[in-house]
Amino acid sequence: MGSTKGQRALRPVLCGVRTVWDAVGDGVFFCSGCGGDRNYRHLTGRRRLTVLGVPLVGRGEAEPVVECAACLARYAPEALERPTTTRFSAMLREAVHTVTLAVLAAGGTTSRTVLEAAVATVRDAGLDDCTQEQLYTVVEVLAADTGYGPGADPAAEACGPTLAIELHEVLAPLAPHLATAGRESVLLQGARIALADGPYRAAERQVLTTVGTALHLPDEDIARLLAAAARTPS
Repeated sequence: MGSTKGQRALRPVLCGVRTVWDAVGDGVFFCSGCGGDRNYRHLTGRRRLTVLGVPLVGRGEAEPVVECAACLARYAPEALERPTTTRFSAMLREAVHTVTLAVLAAGGTTSRTVLEAAVATVRDAGLDDCTQEQLYTVVEVLAADTGYGPGADPAAEACGPTLAIELHEVLAPLAPHLATAGRESVLLQGARIALADGPYRAAERQVLTTVGTALHLPDEDIARLLAAAARTPS
């Protein structure tokens, strides 16, 4: 009886379906299996009916996959939508820098205390060579769009169209890749800059509200976070 079982185990598979993969692209992506940036191959597949291991008849197309070159795990092509670690870090730096400029453009550029807080925030985000002079120069350009500055009409719209578009373009792509705590942190960094020289100006609060909206935070959470920041001693 043991011999019969052994014969069955050795019996060849006469027919089956095999997928033949072709590489159509490659690059670097974030592999969730490895937990880091890895090379990948983008594969498309064709199913084939095989007889004695020889592919003979087509059985349609297989869903394309992304294969990690390190662990060989395969993922749906949507895995490429997640930014690499390097790209994510760059996106976060750009987000903090843009929020900082927006808050400064909302009325804090004349205060050295605010500029010091802004420089510290941007440097903590990874832009080590940032200076107060650089921030002030860029903000002067933004002020031309927002209408901020000495003599500005206090009833004017707080977040000018160019600035609002810029905030959404920079923050909206980042938001899906940040946990709620991370999105709140970006907003709170802007709030701390605004509060460095005293209570929020109306324009600063409106800009920060725009920041929170671009980060996909609910209105009630934005209001709560801004209020909590204002109660926290600097």
